[in-house]
Amino acid sequence: MKKLRVALAGLGVIGRAHLARIAASAECEACAVADPCASAAPEGLPLYRSLAELLDRERPDGVILATPNAAHVEGALECIAAGVPCLVEKPVADTLADARRLAAAVAASGAAVLVGHHRRHSPILQAAAAAIAGGAIGRVVAVMASAVFAKPARYFDEAPWRSRPGGGPILINLVHEIDNLRLLIGDIVEVQALASNAVRGFAVEDTVAINLRFANGALGSFMLSDCAASVRSWEQTSGENKAYDHHGDEDCYLVAGTRGSLALPTLRLLSAEGEASWFEPLAASRIEASPADPLERQFRHFCAMIRGEAPPLMPVAEALKTLEVTLAVAAAAATRQAPTCFTE
Repeated sequence: MKKLRVALAGLGVIGRAHLARIAASAECEACAVADPCASAAPEGLPLYRSLAELLDRERPDGVILATPNAAHVEGALECIAAGVPCLVEKPVADTLADARRLAAAVAASGAAVLVGHHRRHSPILQAAAAAIAGGAIGRVVAVMASAVFAKPARYFDEAPWRSRPGGGPILINLVHEIDNLRLLIGDIVEVQALASNAVRGFAVEDTVAINLRFANGALGSFMLSDCAASVRSWEQTSGENKAYDHHGDEDCYLVAGTRGSLALPTLRLLSAEGEASWFEPLAASRIEASPADPLERQFRHFCAMIRGEAPPLMPVAEALKTLEVTLAVAAAAATRQAPTCFTE
């Protein structure tokens, strides 16, 4: 099989993570890099100052857009115009208007655009979503979830913009969690939020308490903090990203239903065998999921998309819904407004 030629735009942390997956793949090879700030590309790859120049000179089979958030939509539109499939990192855009503009372009062109919500490719989340959809816990009643962890001081020293509006955990981290919950439980139709910056005193939140209402009637609570010495986060409990301290015996989500409850990421399941009652014991078991690197699985899926073998697992229209809820949480936290509701 002829190797696919894949180009990369953006040589930041996530861009280099994508390059590592390309290098490890037998299906493709890196052909070029675009980054206006880089002095050289890794492994002697051709380096271009703009995506437009790269597309014109190289004609790759696919492009990964690991650029700053504000450049996601314009980069994806350039790829669409060039007829080149692309993987655009999350969030799909930094504004709803831009996300809707890209969604309209994809709908009109039928272009192959995948949004990089890589946890959609997590075997743990996929197994949990299948179990919940299959009735393993009955009707979903509630979810209690958290992303409570500590970012060190150097995280802000290395990039001072992270201490200013737009650099807090809502827009950087919560977008992952909202998408996880939508995959597990379904669409979110109402949000409330309270935020605090009491620990660091930056002009951006460090802790947020969030309430959620899902379209199926389930309710959720989510605690988000990037200044708490805790391991109750997906990164530190799932073990899917080896860069983080790992505590495989901890959970950060509990999804409760009328017939049982499922804890993630351990996939520990408690089930009512007879009447569901706090006087009766619940049977304990565990759902099986083979460990795998979600980024690598996402990249293999992108290669299948390029070859026309699969539609995008995370299309722009779906990513837009996740962005809408995330931005609504930010607005609710900033304004202490009444609950934000969504309608089709």
